[in-house]
Amino acid sequence: MNLIIQGAGVAAADLQHLAKLTGATAIDPVTPNVFRLAGASPQSGVAPFCEQAKLDYGFVPEGRALANFGLVVMDMDSTLITIECIDEIAGFHGLKEQVSRITAAAMRGEIDFRESLRQRVELLEGTDEDALTRVYEERLRLSPGADRLLARLHQENIKTLLVSGGFTFFTDRLRARLGLDYAYSNTLEISDGRLSGRMLGEIVDADGKRDELIRVRDSLGLKPQQVIGIGDGANDLKFMAEAGVSIAYRAKPVVRAQATYALNFVGLDGVLNLFD
Repeated sequence: MNLIIQGAGVAAADLQHLAKLTGATAIDPVTPNVFRLAGASPQSGVAPFCEQAKLDYGFVPEGRALANFGLVVMDMDSTLITIECIDEIAGFHGLKEQVSRITAAAMRGEIDFRESLRQRVELLEGTDEDALTRVYEERLRLSPGADRLLARLHQENIKTLLVSGGFTFFTDRLRARLGLDYAYSNTLEISDGRLSGRMLGEIVDADGKRDELIRVRDSLGLKPQQVIGIGDGANDLKFMAEAGVSIAYRAKPVVRAQATYALNFVGLDGVLNLFD
């Protein structure tokens, strides 16, 4: 195995400690902030040490290349982008704090996502539809490293699917802007220029995300081990479980505990460093 270490800054003493702990045979620099420890063996002490040192780590089989994959599936809110769109919409309705509390509980897996989404959307009733445009133009930002990750995926001809419990207003725009291949999310109902507090069609929840991954994966003729899944909340776990490699990006503890890898300190382009 190779142990990949990355962070905003990586101290030589930390690398030497990790090499000794895992029995690594070599420390190879990839970039000034990314290192490959060759011949490393997984040890329980790696995780707490890296957490304290603010380093991301991953034990990666030798020879695992990005080119081995054909599809990357990712969540939108707090994954591809830095915000939770529904919370920001609520801010234009004077209810951001109330909606944010529900969002956070749902992402931690403490309450049912489907019911929480209904509650939050109902609270948006009467919001001017211009709030959606303002959130997109004024508050929506890509997560660090997202552009670099997507550029490399396009270069490798790897398909991209955005699955979100959020809304088509945002996923459709991001799909066009970023050249994503597929996007799947919920549709807000708008009546007389205002949000009605309802959604149209089936709610995209954890099951919906998983089912869309499977649909796209099968349509491309791919196997599960050819899929990478990236998410941050409890409602991402089902689709991440269908991916050969799952990555928790700045995620809730319940997601970090079940993912193949967790990136807590670097940007989305840190995904690229986990592959040859």
